[in-house]
Amino acid sequence: MDDTILTPEDGVKIRVADVNLYYGAFHALKDITFDIPACAITAIIGPSGCGKSSLLRIFNRMNDLIPKCRLEGEVLIDGVSIYGKSADLVSLRKKVGMVFQKPNPFPMSIYDNIIMGPRHHGVTKKKDLALIVERSLSQVGLWDELKDNLKKMSTDIPPEKQQRLCIARTLAVEPEVILMDESCSALDPEATMKIERLMLDLAKKYTIVTVTHNMEQAARISDMAAFMMIGEDRAGRLVEYAPTGRMFSNPADKRTEDYISGRFG
Repeated sequence: MDDTILTPEDGVKIRVADVNLYYGAFHALKDITFDIPACAITAIIGPSGCGKSSLLRIFNRMNDLIPKCRLEGEVLIDGVSIYGKSADLVSLRKKVGMVFQKPNPFPMSIYDNIIMGPRHHGVTKKKDLALIVERSLSQVGLWDELKDNLKKMSTDIPPEKQQRLCIARTLAVEPEVILMDESCSALDPEATMKIERLMLDLAKKYTIVTVTHNMEQAARISDMAAFMMIGEDRAGRLVEYAPTGRMFSNPADKRTEDYISGRFG
């Protein structure tokens, strides 16, 4: 692919154009095209196995780690191809952070979890690192609670706080896009609501793309929704993409309506 540079339309952060993804001979994603708005929450929904996580991982090229993975088409962030020959993976993964399904704090202190990314990107002064820790934990509402326990092992705090810590760790390198792959599915309802409130707050500044099986959650927090299904050829396809309110109240495709209403999936 070339190093295409396009001027993005107003409000478009990520553009996916005619994307096909292959794992060896397996055609995982077929003919995917849509635009993701900046500073909004976009939910990717659909039945298990339809390629939601594969689609999410193309935005930070995590699929590159899978042997024989190949992508055709274009993925542009701020108008720049992230699969072009001159694409810098280190810069991309700084710009596009990811939060996983289960909290995965590193087995080290809370402080060390937060500073690992900034250190990797060249921040070495203790004063600067301390400011980053305070800023990141404040963004996720943990600073007041943890500021006197920064040397505590990250694995010794409750799962909901571990997940917020993982989000803070992502924010520490000042990304522009945050990918969230079923990031509430391992949490109880109360903890899920806290993470959802945090996501809504973060979307004022960051572009968030989330995969979720929880239709109520998608309806509560997302601005846009992308519904995917498995085609007859077993490839994942984008069936419908629309503002969440419109998709949930008046879907354009009968398959979307059937899935949202629980008639299949």
